[in-house]
Amino acid sequence: MMRSLKGARHLNSSTVKQAVSELSIPVPWGEIRGKVWGPDHGRPVMCVHGWADNCGTFNSLIPLLPKEYRYVALDLPGHGLSSHRPPEAFYSFPLYVMDVRRVADALQWNRFSIIGHSMGGNIAGLFSALYPEKVDSIVLLDSYGFLPTDSKEIPEVIRQGLDEMLQFEAKAEERGRRVYTYEKAAERLLAANPTLSEQSVRILLERGLDQVDGGVAFTRDFRLNLKNIVRTTLEQCLEFQKRITASTLVILAEDGFEKVFAERDGKKASSALVQAYRDRNQTVVKVPGDHHIHLNDAEVVAPLVSDFLQTNQRRLPVRPSGGKVVLLESAGSTTRKCAVKFASSCKDGSVWSSVGQRR
Repeated sequence: MMRSLKGARHLNSSTVKQAVSELSIPVPWGEIRGKVWGPDHGRPVMCVHGWADNCGTFNSLIPLLPKEYRYVALDLPGHGLSSHRPPEAFYSFPLYVMDVRRVADALQWNRFSIIGHSMGGNIAGLFSALYPEKVDSIVLLDSYGFLPTDSKEIPEVIRQGLDEMLQFEAKAEERGRRVYTYEKAAERLLAANPTLSEQSVRILLERGLDQVDGGVAFTRDFRLNLKNIVRTTLEQCLEFQKRITASTLVILAEDGFEKVFAERDGKKASSALVQAYRDRNQTVVKVPGDHHIHLNDAEVVAPLVSDFLQTNQRRLPVRPSGGKVVLLESAGSTTRKCAVKFASSCKDGSVWSSVGQRR
């Protein structure tokens, strides 16, 4: 199993102190970055953030969860420290599902649990429907697991997304990165997400900003703002949902995404998805708080998530058979890359590793 790397950065919480390592997974266009908590041999849990956030969204929650698990929180492509997609590529749910599959394959995880917030919950839902044999349990944080679109709206949405991409490409050469002071960047993030606490803003900006000449710039890909052109109707979402075999916990915030859905005349869709979970004896709960309750006030949801994981997770052995990942250790301001080789024996010094999209 992956040994704790010397010099790994540590994070503190009021209740637990855990080593946190940086993770880098090679992909054809660059790398997918992330953070790793927990013991090398721990039960695997993948954590997937929401739209325009990054893996820092789990900084408050994971230290409060059971310590016997191995948590890998991703920066999805185009977010945080991960590479942007190639110039011609769109950002869509099926491609994010492929990213989760790439990471799981690199980590040699045959079965694992998924915790997804908002868009990350929709990715978790689709992944679990397409690869039910790989998922033990799912936690959806202020997410229904799917984001239906009215069939009458889909043609116009697709056209709008295509037009936006063409306009983006036409102006790519004249568009530079906007530079802010840290304070202005924080104000901009808070304006877009007014329910975030000041501490949550600082957490997300840790991976959300680059230091550049004259100040800071956001790391995320501007194309995340373009319309998602891959859409599913409610009927299709319910069909996908039927294919999920994993135990599922849905945690909805009283002042969260449900209100957004209601404003978009999506109450029928959200009610249908919730009822379908209940019909399959899955757990749906509502908690006080906002869309980022897991980050702003993690103590509200942590007991629910912890109990669910411990009740439903089956411990399955991870048996790596080959592959390569890179762990990035932070020591002060210096980042050191460590190639990790999978092997069936550690005698030679090699080690094993157990290791809403905008409408």
